[in-house]
Amino acid sequence: MSTAWTPTPLPADARVPSHGLTPARRARVAARFPGERLIIPAGALAVRSYDTDHRFRPHTAYAWLTGLTGEEQAGHVLVLEPDGDARHEAVLYLRPRSPRTGEEFYRDRRYGEFWVGRRPELEEAARTTGIRCAPLDTWEKLLTGPQPPTRVLDGVDPAVDEALRGRRASPAARRVPAQLASVLSELRLVKDRWEQGELQRAVDATTAGFEDVVRALPRALGHARGERWVEGVFNLRARLEGNGPGYHTIAAGGANACVLHWIRNDAALANGELLLLDAGVEMDSLYTADITRTLPVSGRFTPVQRTVYDLVLAAQEAGMAALRPGARFRDFHLAAMRVLAEGLHAWGVLRMSADEALASDNGFYRRYTLCGSGHMLGMDLHDCAESRREAYPDGLLEEGQVLTVEPGLYLQPDDETLPRALRGIGVRIEDDLVITADGARLMSSALPRTADGVEEWMASLLDV
Repeated sequence: MSTAWTPTPLPADARVPSHGLTPARRARVAARFPGERLIIPAGALAVRSYDTDHRFRPHTAYAWLTGLTGEEQAGHVLVLEPDGDARHEAVLYLRPRSPRTGEEFYRDRRYGEFWVGRRPELEEAARTTGIRCAPLDTWEKLLTGPQPPTRVLDGVDPAVDEALRGRRASPAARRVPAQLASVLSELRLVKDRWEQGELQRAVDATTAGFEDVVRALPRALGHARGERWVEGVFNLRARLEGNGPGYHTIAAGGANACVLHWIRNDAALANGELLLLDAGVEMDSLYTADITRTLPVSGRFTPVQRTVYDLVLAAQEAGMAALRPGARFRDFHLAAMRVLAEGLHAWGVLRMSADEALASDNGFYRRYTLCGSGHMLGMDLHDCAESRREAYPDGLLEEGQVLTVEPGLYLQPDDETLPRALRGIGVRIEDDLVITADGARLMSSALPRTADGVEEWMASLLDV
């Protein structure tokens, strides 16, 4: 096995798409921790069952700082090594390609080239990223001898955490508080033009996936697990256009739409019911969309469904109108909740005024709309979530931030406080927006949002 192999030609030089952006990103992180070593792991493979691993996705911070987003990054480590008080050198510790003179290339089921594909040579990876690269098995040598203060993005790779806890790590390597995760989150809150472009590509691919689903509804209706038909159709688009779905697709028919994170997707679809589809394509760059539409399976809303839909749409409109630089992040949620509370009161569902229901010591309206109305969006679905609270979610909106607005009503099928006609209806409308100098731009405008618009769009796709 170790002889008679033709030398493999190196592929043509190619740079990661964010090659020109990552040096400044690393510099911004390093500037927050002068004189300190920063360790950012890609993460480790996770067992799905017995000897089968889950697909690997590198940790967002590692991908953002290196531009490396592929499955072959498992176990790799980025180190920002202090070079004087004000400078750091970036070094990528990678598992180099296994030579044909050894056994790994055909024996190692996790990393061997015959099993999982080719890894780049170290020199090749250095050209691709613009970062000096070294063999992965040498990074722990950093932990011997005199040590600078060291911060690690912990909880990402157990092997890295153990190395820093082990005997080879000096006390200095654990001397500083763990603030690295929050800094990395906060630095990603504002998206540059390239990032906004990647997010728009994700939104556009997601729009195409929603169109695929509508065209497939007649066939999904004929299957005992029509929800999974919908899920499969969308996920096919996600794999063709990008890395895959950015999260587990929610394809919830009928009363299943009242389960906020319904991902079983194992039920049939029925004419006369609604389908709540919450899905997003993640691009190869790992930027993901997050869009929800609630669709009448038959192509037409019933009067009761339209009443609920129109209230949720009004709440979303109010939330979007509250988006602008300098506004509090929470303002758009409060604006949407006021509309829902007023609507529930007008229906006779809330036996108190909207003001009473919205009071901090009450909140009874939340029985029908439990979750928040949106979140930051980027490389993570719920992006930048490790920020300090004063930065997000208690901070102010800034130009360049990308977020979702997604109010919903979830009228449980067994809720005796509801009229029978409303029970079992779940509606969520979710769109992706970027904060601009004077408000916000709707990135997902290609998908209709009004009830009439949804019906016309579905009819055009179904040739009704």
